[in-house]
Amino acid sequence: MKEWNATHPDVKVEYVQGSWDSVHDQLLTSFEGGEAPDVIHDASDDLADFAYGGYLADLTGLLPARLTSEIPRSSWDAATFGRGIYGVPFLQEPRVLIANATWLGKAKVRVPTPEHPWSWAEFRRITKRLGGPGAYGVAWPLKEPVSATLNLSLSAGGQLFRRGADGKVAVRFTDADAVVPRTVHDQVALDRSAPASTLGSGGSDTLPGFFAGRYAMVPLGFSYRQQIVQQAPKGFRWEVLPAPAGAAGLAQGVSPQTLSVSADCPHKKEAAAFLDFLLRPKNMVRLALGDWMLPTGTQALKDPALHTGKYGWSTGTALAGHLRPAPAQSVRGYPEWKDKVATPAFQEYYSGAIGLAELRRRLEKDGNLVLARYQR
Repeated sequence: MKEWNATHPDVKVEYVQGSWDSVHDQLLTSFEGGEAPDVIHDASDDLADFAYGGYLADLTGLLPARLTSEIPRSSWDAATFGRGIYGVPFLQEPRVLIANATWLGKAKVRVPTPEHPWSWAEFRRITKRLGGPGAYGVAWPLKEPVSATLNLSLSAGGQLFRRGADGKVAVRFTDADAVVPRTVHDQVALDRSAPASTLGSGGSDTLPGFFAGRYAMVPLGFSYRQQIVQQAPKGFRWEVLPAPAGAAGLAQGVSPQTLSVSADCPHKKEAAAFLDFLLRPKNMVRLALGDWMLPTGTQALKDPALHTGKYGWSTGTALAGHLRPAPAQSVRGYPEWKDKVATPAFQEYYSGAIGLAELRRRLEKDGNLVLARYQR
């Protein structure tokens, strides 16, 4: 920011702090009140309604070739709605397994790598083997169960949302979509290799138990490594492992962080020039290192700082080529479907209150009634 303002005296940029927890409501209020910022930092899975609602500028033709060619097509797809591009995806966060290295070493289990990951079946067997009296092979923090389930399900070939020839989206829960939910359910309800007590927890809530030796592994977003570095007891050995792979390999859904331009911005060309400056490879690397995430840019991903084994950077970088837009990325009505249908359904299934057939019925029957209202 300072560097831009120092070299562009006629185009000053002022930073306005928001809250990530309530970004959607803040932006909606500012859009409707005609007070939206010119450049907007958000996540791609929050953009659909803003893009279709006409609040964001279509960046097609505004961005320089350097930037558009630097970011892979799969990442651009996360910010593409209809025929327009409504955000520049610049940071992404795979979900990984954070493991107690000492525990895994003593158990003499095969440690997975991006080249030779665990399958979902092998993951279940190993977590069962690692568990014991008062200890669990894995803790699932699933306070927000929907995005975690859907994104990991891409590895098994799950899609959940199917778009028909008429362009309308419907929910269809197939056997591929059931692989990840069934694994979690069976670890909790059958194997007792995962505690039911963490199902309503956030990722940070599981760290004290992880450090205390109650859980061998915790599936977390890549950026949680920063908290672990800051909070882990002295001498605690941990490592970053890839999430399990399925029929589609290590494929995983992500919702990249994005930078968009408001449709009402009177200086769209200048805003696009600022985005190009901010997201040069060296700056993208600095942003990634600062947030403990991965850059989307292919040149930035080559930086040696992202290929060190320290803190699992190299494992995360090896997953970059397998990341795909989250399945719900462009589905209108997804927030309501998630809150009213999917979240309670997954929570009840994971706790053992309902079975797989009832989970399927709710996601499909109840879910499609919600989505239909947005597609009339």
